[in-house]
Amino acid sequence: MTTLAENLSRQAAQLPPAERMELVERILDSLIEPAPQLDALWAREAESRLEAYRSGELHAVSLAEVLARYRADPASR
Repeated sequence: MTTLAENLSRQAAQLPPAERMELVERILDSLIEPAPQLDALWAREAESRLEAYRSGELHAVSLAEVLARYRADPASR
């Protein structure tokens, strides 16, 4: 790591946890290249799933139910 990166790292370590998380998110966002085609595919998938849910083809499961299943079956981790 460069001296600049080392200095930034030390300074970042002194920030409150919430600010460090925001900084991490900003850094990660700067590394992600926009992918309009992928975004369009995900948008179509989301619309398809919503339509299936509204038509009764899919049903929703509450977070509480998902967590209960997860806790009951450690192998699902």
